[in-house]
Amino acid sequence: MPVYRLSATAAQDIIQLLAHTQDRFGETARLRYEVLLVAALRDVAADPECHGSVARPEFGGGVRSYHLRHSGRPARTPDGLVRQSRHVLLYRFSKPDLIGIGRVLYDGRDVERHLCPTNTAPTNTAPTNTAMNEETPP
Repeated sequence: MPVYRLSATAAQDIIQLLAHTQDRFGETARLRYEVLLVAALRDVAADPECHGSVARPEFGGGVRSYHLRHSGRPARTPDGLVRQSRHVLLYRFSKPDLIGIGRVLYDGRDVERHLCPTNTAPTNTAPTNTAMNEETPP
C-alpha cells in the first residue's frame, strides 16, 4: 500500500483549517474533522483511485482530487461525525509507492487560483501548478 506525504503547503492548509474549525465550532468539532481528515488521507493512500477520486488533468499530470465527504462513515467518533465536510484533497503519485498531497482546500474556493502563481496562462495551455510540483519530504 502506498504511503502519503504532505507538502509544506498542504500541512499549512491543514493547520489553518483545523484552527478555523476550533475557533468557529469548538474543540469537539475540530477533533471530529481531524478524524475525518485522517480517514480521507488513509483512504487515498489505500486506493488512490478509490470511489470519489477524480482525475484533474487541468492541474497537471496525474493530479487527482478527493472530497472528504467520501470518508465520512469510517470517520465516526464517540461524539458523532462531521455532518458537512467542506474540503478537497489534491494529490498525485510522487513515486509508485508514495502519494504526494499537494493541497487541502475548501470546496467553495476557486481551486485554480490557489494552485497557480498567476492567472496569466494562455487559454490553450494548462495552468502552472507550483503546489502540486512541490517536493514532498522523504
